[in-house]
Amino acid sequence: MKAMSRVAVEVVFGGSLIMTGCAYNSSSADVYTASQAQREETVRMAVVDSVRAVKISSNNGQPSGIGAIGGGALGAVAGSAIGGGRGSILTGIVGGLAGVVAGNAVENGAAMRDGLEITVRLDNGDMRAITQTATGEIFRAGDRVRLLSSGGVTRVTH
Repeated sequence: MKAMSRVAVEVVFGGSLIMTGCAYNSSSADVYTASQAQREETVRMAVVDSVRAVKISSNNGQPSGIGAIGGGALGAVAGSAIGGGRGSILTGIVGGLAGVVAGNAVENGAAMRDGLEITVRLDNGDMRAITQTATGEIFRAGDRVRLLSSGGVTRVTH
């Protein structure tokens, strides 16, 4: 019975960590946090100068380690199932190391979002570049757009 409750705790804890790692922090012009809602924003008008497709890392290029830990554990278990005796230990170690690398790569790949770097010319002639998550809204050079700014966050919208 104790072994069963320990397994249940590990599953719940591991699931919680995984769900935390999947939290989505959006840099989309369409998503506002609760603290950003109902706050006044400065509106500036501009013309799009250029648009460039970019990738946005939601984990700032710093994996949480969950992918590496999970990949390492799965790799070690899978590797140790191959061979017997000392061979099982060696393949478990090799499988664990390969799993760490693969799990880290999967986590970093899952953290990438499509984004846009939109360079605009303000009405006063100043140039600005704003990077935000791609939402399907299309921006083209020459488009008249609004820059909505508040608390250091600027969004580009039509």
